Amino acid sequence: MAKRKYFRFGYVFIALTAIVTLGFTQCQSRADSGTAGTAPSQTTAKSTAVVTQAPQGWETAIARVAKETLPAVVHINVTERREVSNPMQPFSNDPFFHFFFNGPQVPHKFKQELRALGTGMIMDQKGDILTNNHVVAGATEISVLMADGRSYPAKVVGTDPKTDLAVIRIKAHHKLPTVTFGNSDKMQVGDWVVAIGEPRGLDQTVTHGIISAKHRRGVTNPTSYQDYLQTDAAINPGNSGGPLLNLKGHVIGINAAIATTSGGFQGIGFAIPSNMAVHVAHELIAHGKVTRGWLGVSIHDLSPAQVKSMHLNSKNGALVANVVKDSPAGKAGLKKNDLITKYNGQTVADSADLQSQVGDTHPGDKVDMTVLRNGKTIHLTVKIGNMEDAMKKIAASVKDRMGVVVRPLTADETQRYGLQPGEGVAIASLTSDSLLGKAGFEKNDVIVSINNVPVEGVSGFVSLVKALPAHQQAVIKAVDHRTGESGYVQVTIG
Repeated sequence: MAKRKYFRFGYVFIALTAIVTLGFTQCQSRADSGTAGTAPSQTTAKSTAVVTQAPQGWETAIARVAKETLPAVVHINVTERREVSNPMQPFSNDPFFHFFFNGPQVPHKFKQELRALGTGMIMDQKGDILTNNHVVAGATEISVLMADGRSYPAKVVGTDPKTDLAVIRIKAHHKLPTVTFGNSDKMQVGDWVVAIGEPRGLDQTVTHGIISAKHRRGVTNPTSYQDYLQTDAAINPGNSGGPLLNLKGHVIGINAAIATTSGGFQGIGFAIPSNMAVHVAHELIAHGKVTRGWLGVSIHDLSPAQVKSMHLNSKNGALVANVVKDSPAGKAGLKKNDLITKYNGQTVADSADLQSQVGDTHPGDKVDMTVLRNGKTIHLTVKIGNMEDAMKKIAASVKDRMGVVVRPLTADETQRYGLQPGEGVAIASLTSDSLLGKAGFEKNDVIVSINNVPVEGVSGFVSLVKALPAHQQAVIKAVDHRTGESGYVQVTIG
């Protein structure tokens, strides 16, 4: 058996005990009587009449939104059962271990049960519920608790790690309350919003705030399809998958993440825009997965220096850094240093915007692109390809740089290594004199992250590798397929 050269592991047995202490302060609300105190005494016949009717405008909008939407918001309980490697196993043959512990038989693995909670919203009468992928990924059992107290088991319809969205389904023999989706593109910074969810398990919690910013990208993973709405409405663990609504009661976002140093709300929350969520949900319901379009280019945003040198009035557009050979972009005539300003008639704000627009295009569709090349505007027509098929071909090209061909993990491997569905890739083949071969990697070893960025499937691996600068070091987190133990490996990219 070849000596493994690259894994030098540290073993830490971690016992996670979540203790949540909630301090409640009693707060007495003011009665909504519609008056500003006692009625004035009647001194003349022309005394001003006292207003007794409560206002019906924006002052009561949040209460109306809550009342109308709460029945369609559900509490999701998730149980995940899995087997994990015993962290004490490597010491079982150590003489000191036998001396101090009298040589007990150490099991190779032990069973672990994890519980989590989140929020979801009922989409239709079939019982389809929209939530976050990270809420239900890897779930062994899912139960849904409705606002009226009824509980149902649920099954996963489909998940999409790239957007952190998922659809689960319950079977109910009665009419279900449903949410109404709005147009997230029409939301403006400063618009009032309402969040509903189950923070810390406190179901049916309503908070409010405003849209703080739009188009927040690369918040959790730069390779994902992210285009978050930022809000200061209070969002905490447990709110994930819950609705963010406008004052008309329409869902304009799905609460997904927070920026925090404490683990709780600090005024910065992120929601997936409803327009993106609805598109993904319909794909998951229809096909169980999301089929994305592929253009075949590497793109980046314009720098201030490039805006100035190209004599542009704005930094809008996506600059082409590279065109994949025989890709849809290459066949259409797109070239390096072209600036894509419009896609299918829509203005391209930046590279992330173009990525989202292409991803939402059905493979086989023909779209028009407006391109700025050497100061001249030209128009191209491109037939969009299939992202999934393209990634399989491109994955082979990574072999030239990393010396490996990778594949998705099987369901058994995912469970065995304690990973989430869609997380990581396995090495399908490599040569001993390749970059990773020299580092000691073997066939079927698993690559989990590169430079602390999670690897989300083959496409995520390809994207991360292609973005690595040449002649610089990269840190790879890997799992040994023989032992199931993980460690970090440092390599120099060619």
